[in-house]
Amino acid sequence: MKVVIQRVSSASVTIDEKVVADIQKGLLVLVGIEDSDTQEDSNWLVGKIVNLRIFGDENQVMNLSVAAIDGDIIVVSQFTLHASTKKGNRPSYIKASKPEVAIPLYEKFVKKIEMELGKKVQTGIFGADMKVLLLNDGPVTIVIDSKNRD
Repeated sequence: MKVVIQRVSSASVTIDEKVVADIQKGLLVLVGIEDSDTQEDSNWLVGKIVNLRIFGDENQVMNLSVAAIDGDIIVVSQFTLHASTKKGNRPSYIKASKPEVAIPLYEKFVKKIEMELGKKVQTGIFGADMKVLLLNDGPVTIVIDSKNRD
């Protein structure tokens, strides 16, 4: 699994001109799933996301997690994170999982974040054409791949 984590002052997801997710201070997490991903990959990423110390403390040092600041999270599925651009100029998405594989893992991923965070996590809709609006705070953007844990 690959995730792009963005620390945000605000973020929202709109589908067919209807806002389906809307948060203030917290994280926007884009997640891409491939066939070789497992529940263990998901659990490891959840631990990283919820406990990643990227929010400022009283001295404005990045020392606090989203849980510590009682922040919110939006999770958005994004198969394009597994784009291969080695050949030509048109990306290939062959590594991205099909919905029948990805949706169950995505849903468990969201539920696990909710358990670890102790509150509801907002989401987009898997496979929908989404408009994601965010105000990146910092900017702070971190990319994590569960297959590369070094």
